[in-house]
Amino acid sequence: MKFGGTSVADAGSVSRVVEIVSRSHNAGNEVAVVVSAQRGVTDQLIAIASELAKSPDPSAIGPFINSLRLRHGKVLIESAEDYADEVGLLLEEQLCNLENILSAVHNLRELTPRSRDYIITYGERLNSLVVSAALRQKGIPSCVMDGCEAGILTTAQHGESMALPESEGRIRSRILPALTGNVPVIMGFMGCTEKGIVTTLGRSGSDYSAAILGAAIDADEILIWTDVDGIMTSDPRLIPDARVLSTISYLEVMELSYFGAKVMHPRSIEPAMRKDITVRVKNTFNPDYPGTAIVRDEKRDNRVVKALTYIEKVALVTICGAQMIGRPGVAKAIFTLLADREINIMMISQGSSEANISLVIDEAQLDAATEALSTLVRQGMVRQVSSNREVCAVAVVGAGMAGARGAGGRIFTALGNGGVNVMMISQGSSEVNISFVVTQEDGPKAMRILHDEFRLSEEDDE
Repeated sequence: MKFGGTSVADAGSVSRVVEIVSRSHNAGNEVAVVVSAQRGVTDQLIAIASELAKSPDPSAIGPFINSLRLRHGKVLIESAEDYADEVGLLLEEQLCNLENILSAVHNLRELTPRSRDYIITYGERLNSLVVSAALRQKGIPSCVMDGCEAGILTTAQHGESMALPESEGRIRSRILPALTGNVPVIMGFMGCTEKGIVTTLGRSGSDYSAAILGAAIDADEILIWTDVDGIMTSDPRLIPDARVLSTISYLEVMELSYFGAKVMHPRSIEPAMRKDITVRVKNTFNPDYPGTAIVRDEKRDNRVVKALTYIEKVALVTICGAQMIGRPGVAKAIFTLLADREINIMMISQGSSEANISLVIDEAQLDAATEALSTLVRQGMVRQVSSNREVCAVAVVGAGMAGARGAGGRIFTALGNGGVNVMMISQGSSEVNISFVVTQEDGPKAMRILHDEFRLSEEDDE
């Protein structure tokens, strides 16, 4: 079971977590718990570390440490009064270590990727102590483990590391013994290299931690506890009548995640997918709701399309020129230049004439991308590089689209009838996802049109 930041944000939330774990544990299940930092703490750690690296004034350190002390101390006293003194000392030890490293960042005026990774794990370090104490207060034996102690070995890429295959044996040897009559509380979001250097797993890192651990111990189920009832057909802020999906396939979730749906990071699915373990997304604040089961079976939805998502703050880059036609190496040059600047390409489309290539990238990386690609103009490989910031990318996802006739026709006919102009289209070979680019203004309108066209608000016949 993994519990996100909103699920452990205060004493009331922690008591719900304890009740959920306790119910499963008392039913005879062996339960391992992965916890995130309290809501907002990781962002605060990133902000203060970044500021101290360039600020001549270290006065912010003391008040920040005290705010963490008060916040976690309050939850500890309210949820685990009998352990307040014992665990309070452990919290104080962690806070002292954090204060020292923040002071070092300030004194050196430098925040290395390695130091940043170490600092931003402190939300999990503090919170795991509190949640474990709350479980013990309820009469459930519990221990605390960081990601490294739990056996998660990773690559040395700070900020976005990936688990190594060697992790599995280490995790089994450490977690399985800890499950005997005990509930280990494991710090999410973190692991370490073979040299013991702390690393973090990037966006949705705690989900990834849970999937790595669950796959390694051959768990019956991996439960992702969050603040929504499950994975929805679309963003309910855009589509008020969006519906919770009862089931969705691994592949469909990966496609939704790649295209901005704040469900799970694609990497979080891969370990479970490898072992064919069901991942279930449930609501901590509505635990009796069945949630969404993520499974291998790519079951066709009776409406072909399962869900919609879209990404704002992207940019469309178009590289064109007759000199590109039939010329080997142009695409390689484009992608090499962008890779050298660490620019991620979300979508690609190329006309059959080979005279233009369109790319969708993060808007924040547009200036770097156009500067890099201008090299090709100077070299005469392309005629022009143009861009448009006022766009968004929409993804239509559904395993039922694979091999289904007319799905694309329905999508673009509905958009045309609704007055939405499509600027670029991209479809993967899996046929599970059709993506396209429209103006920023037309994004929400396109989502509503397609949600209605495929009747996604209606219950399906699964």
